[in-house]
Amino acid sequence: MSLQFSVLASGSTGNAIYVETENQSFLVDAGLSGKQMQNLFEQIGRDIKKLSGILVTHEHSDHIKGLGVLARKHKLPIYANEKTWQAMDGLVGEIATEQKFVFQTGTVKTFGSLDIESFGVSHDAAEPMFFAFNHQGKKLALITDTGYVSDKMKGTIRNADAFVFESNHDVSMLQMGHYPWSIKRRILSDVGHVSNEDAAIAMMDVIGDATKRIYLAHLSKDNNMKDLARMSVQQTLASKGFITGEQFDLYDTDPTTPTPLVAI
Repeated sequence: MSLQFSVLASGSTGNAIYVETENQSFLVDAGLSGKQMQNLFEQIGRDIKKLSGILVTHEHSDHIKGLGVLARKHKLPIYANEKTWQAMDGLVGEIATEQKFVFQTGTVKTFGSLDIESFGVSHDAAEPMFFAFNHQGKKLALITDTGYVSDKMKGTIRNADAFVFESNHDVSMLQMGHYPWSIKRRILSDVGHVSNEDAAIAMMDVIGDATKRIYLAHLSKDNNMKDLARMSVQQTLASKGFITGEQFDLYDTDPTTPTPLVAI
């Protein structure tokens, strides 16, 4: 059995990604209510109770809303770095000590035949990090919630078979939108979110021969649209000779509907 995954939910209202191999299964973030998370798992035919653990990227509510409920209800191991654990104190309720594990940024944890590498991103949280999953020569790289994609990040995720890649906003929509200037400035900053165009520019440096699937993730509900994100990314990539639909495919993600569970 190969590396499989589903983007269960992605967007400003909640984020969760499911990843499995033949012997391990992990949830990355639990940014929706416990009931909503249960429903998402049912839609992909998987059982939350059988998870090997939950990996936490950072403490913002759209990534941890259901974390405490799931941890307590199903007695699941939770993995986060020390600063994120400290930042979550008081936000997720009591989690038993024996369920709390430290996964430091920039390290690799091995679970059977699955290696999970954590790497830091640039976001206005305590110590935000994302993950690359490596299994039997296949790689899945997850990167959202970052204001920019550094060379160091690119080195970790380069030539993944599949990417879940932030394409948060259209800059013009954001600038003309109703958000207060303070929020616009935060989103556009180096600790905010990556725009459609900047996502595509970063992709140019990490797409490799192995890359077959790119999922556009964490789209703003107010400052982006699926069609616009896809078109912007396609056009920017095409300007440098990257042809979607031939070299690789682009996929949408959704705030409430999981992507089909696929193997890479």
